Amino acid sequence: MADADHAFYEFSDALLFPGYFGWNWNALFDCLRDLHWIPADGYLIIVENAPCLLSSSAEDQHTLFRILSWAVERRANPLGRPGGKGVPFKVLLLCDRDDEATVLAQEVARALHSGRPLPGQASVEAPGRR
Repeated sequence: MADADHAFYEFSDALLFPGYFGWNWNALFDCLRDLHWIPADGYLIIVENAPCLLSSSAEDQHTLFRILSWAVERRANPLGRPGGKGVPFKVLLLCDRDDEATVLAQEVARALHSGRPLPGQASVEAPGRR
């Protein structure tokens, strides 16, 4: 997923996003918030070659990390969920080498602590920040 358009395509294809998917960060955020069209007891997103994930744009990469982190946190929260049960949503970022994993972990940490809002959520803090 070298650029945002490719990332949108991959997520749309893998998660069977509906035809109204808008091919932008707000739309990705909205679809990950919903997922009613593919009900499951849990979700696992596997990103192969994760060091190349949106590597041409740190801003896009950080936006995606914040959206995915939000999905992990919010889907696990039982409040407002049918039956009062959270739904596990996990993301696995695959790296070939330890040094790649270290750099990627640092980028994820930077993204989550940037204080930047999620798409469409100007007043919402980044996941993990209180």
